[in-house]
Amino acid sequence: MKILLVNGSPHEHGCTYTALREIGLAAEGEGLETEVFWIGSKAVNGCVACRGCRDGHCVFGAEDGVNALIDAINASDGVVFGTPVHFAGPAGNLHSMLDRVFYAKRSFAGKPGAAIASCRRSGGTATFDVLNKYFTISSMPIVSSQYWNVVHGNSPEEVRRDEEGMQTMRTLGRNMAWLIKCIAAGKAAGVEFPPREAKFAFTNFIR
Repeated sequence: MKILLVNGSPHEHGCTYTALREIGLAAEGEGLETEVFWIGSKAVNGCVACRGCRDGHCVFGAEDGVNALIDAINASDGVVFGTPVHFAGPAGNLHSMLDRVFYAKRSFAGKPGAAIASCRRSGGTATFDVLNKYFTISSMPIVSSQYWNVVHGNSPEEVRRDEEGMQTMRTLGRNMAWLIKCIAAGKAAGVEFPPREAKFAFTNFIR
C-alpha cells in the first residue's frame, strides 16, 4: 500500500516538501510506502478543453509531466496534494496540472485524497479549499486531520518549528494510512466501491 505525496512547489526541497515528508514519515510508521512526486519548476499550460483526452491521459501530457502524474496517482492507494500559497491560492503550475489531470482521467473514484498548504502567514485555508474540490467532484474520500492542513513558515527550518502544523501533518499521515487499510480490509471482505450509473447526467442550465 502506497501514498503518493505530490509536491506542487517550484522548490523541490522547500517548505511544502518539509510538510509532505512529515506526513510520509508518519504513514511509513504505520507500515505504508510513500513516494514524493515533484511536479518541477517548468511552465505547465492549463487545460485548453480540446477534448482530445485518450485512455485517461492528456494528449499533451507526455511533454510536461501531466501523464506521469496520472500514472503515479493510478499506481497509489492514496494521494496528498501539497502546495505553497500564491496569492491565497495554489501554485499556478500545480493548479494547471490538476485541471488537466482530472479532466483527462475524470475520476479516481474511491481513492482517498488530502490537500495541504504551506504559507508564510495567511491564505492557507482558501488554498486548502481549492484543492479539496478536485476530490469532491471525483468520488474520492477526503482524509482529514486535527486542524486545517496548513503549515506556516518562510523556510523549511521555520516550518519545522511550527509544532501544531507539523503535528497536524503527522495526524494526517496516520489517518490516511488508517483509511487505506480500512478500504483494503473492506475489499478483502467483499465490500466493493459502489458502481457508477451507466450514463452520466450532464445538465446544461441554458435552454
